[in-house]
Amino acid sequence: MKHISELSVDDLKDIKLLVFDVDGVIVPRGTKISTSNNILTLETKKVSQEMILLIKKLSELGFLINISSGRSLFMLLEMFREVLPFVSITYENGSASWYKGVIHQHVNSFDKLRAVLSRLSSINHPMIKGFEPKELIVTIHCHDRVSLIEELFSDEPDLYCLWNGEAYDIGIHDSQTKAQGLIHLMKILNLNRDNVLAIGDNYNDKELLEASGLSITCDKSRVSGDFFIELLGDKLPGVVLSEKILSVSSSS
Repeated sequence: MKHISELSVDDLKDIKLLVFDVDGVIVPRGTKISTSNNILTLETKKVSQEMILLIKKLSELGFLINISSGRSLFMLLEMFREVLPFVSITYENGSASWYKGVIHQHVNSFDKLRAVLSRLSSINHPMIKGFEPKELIVTIHCHDRVSLIEELFSDEPDLYCLWNGEAYDIGIHDSQTKAQGLIHLMKILNLNRDNVLAIGDNYNDKELLEASGLSITCDKSRVSGDFFIELLGDKLPGVVLSEKILSVSSSS
């Protein structure tokens, strides 16, 4: 695994699509969420003007840019509103993609997940903070791991219950992954694996990085890649990667 400083123009020669994870890459990790008397409070993070400008510059160079996140489309549209003409958005762990105002749903999770929310709601535990609004997967935020939640899905072979350090994502194995979202998006864009560079930092990015031609990790303890960027550096990893790509591309 190489440091991002070693990225060269030769590494980028086939790259046409840049796929960015969001939390930990474009915005800091961590979600402020609370539930009280059926009132949900959820923080919407703001993408820095620095990153917005970098996205526009990358687009001007001819790169296609995809935002791939476990978050809902509503939240991602709010976060990236200033750059919507320059990006596509794959949301809820590869469940669907937004591209030029059109939604491409990649999986129908209704039958397999419709009972999940009620089953989770029956668990009363002080570590549970609340549910993040989603359409196609289920996300429950917790202060720490909750064994009752994990046990609930231990006998569900078709479903995953993935702890990311602040929440559990519950979805369908092999269907609701960022890799599957990328595969569907590549068909829409008429690209192949070798044309894709992806950056991620968490467990739900594992399949995404494995499915891309060039992979960048921001947390080697959680996911591996061809290159790495320090998670806790002076700049967010998305900024570091974008600046490096612009620098390498302009010098070629």
